[in-house]
Amino acid sequence: MSLVTLLPFIVLIGAMFLMTRSAKKKQQAAAAMRNEMQPGTGVRTIGGMYATVKEVGDETVLLEVAPGVHAVYAKNAIGAVLDDAEYNRIVHGDTEEELPAVPDDASSLTEATEAAEADAEAAGIKDGKDAKIDLGKKDEAEDAAEPKDGKDGKADGGADAK
Repeated sequence: MSLVTLLPFIVLIGAMFLMTRSAKKKQQAAAAMRNEMQPGTGVRTIGGMYATVKEVGDETVLLEVAPGVHAVYAKNAIGAVLDDAEYNRIVHGDTEEELPAVPDDASSLTEATEAAEADAEAAGIKDGKDAKIDLGKKDEAEDAAEPKDGKDGKADGGADAK
């Protein structure tokens, strides 16, 4: 056998080796993530349910899915271990950011609007709307209204009978 005939097989085996190696790395990272679970940690299951870890066993995890509601899941069913801030943001809608303060008077709110209107007028836009552009549709509508063959639009032998 020559090297040219063996080359496709060597490349195929190399590609398979690289793919299995990356898959093993992903599995090891997922296992390490699951081993980091502790009671009180927020998790997301592979089904998309968010819960809090209550107990961690060898192969199973006891999750509190709602206050007072517990369920036993396999460790492999845990899709992600979430940090406290992310879990509270998703489940409780908590945000750590400060919301912008509302001013006591509305004058600061209208200044931005007036500035935008002044910019629009300078750009040639009236009342915040662009000038209408004629696309030539009017000519086609007039042509359709007039009969093309000189008739008044009635079928042969048609009359204005009611």
